[in-house]
Amino acid sequence: MQDSADYVPLVPTGEVPAGTMKAVSHHEQEFLVAHVGEEFFVTDNRCPHMGARLTDGTLEGTNVVCPRHHSRFNLRDGRVLQWTDFKGAAGGVSRLLKRPRSLRTFATRVEEDMLLVGPENPQGNLAQ
Repeated sequence: MQDSADYVPLVPTGEVPAGTMKAVSHHEQEFLVAHVGEEFFVTDNRCPHMGARLTDGTLEGTNVVCPRHHSRFNLRDGRVLQWTDFKGAAGGVSRLLKRPRSLRTFATRVEEDMLLVGPENPQGNLAQ
């Protein structure tokens, strides 16, 4: 369990209604904050493929879809569900140049209607 000192206030929970996501900057880092059901998720807001802002994409349950190449990531653990939607030779070249990489995710906690962000979650998962 993480120490409370490892968490910092990020955004009031009321600013991220259920079923939405929002870009939030904190100390020169831009996060994606998603509210799905009763849970909040915090990840990098940049796709690890070519840096598109993920909040410009779509939220599909606990998954986010990149607006540029339609890579899909699970918000719970950052796992790659689909690495671009390129087909054929373009898909092969894309995978050679930019191997699938998980999205960085962060621990979260809610205290008194404030979403707190904590340390980066371990990346024990492998991109698929």
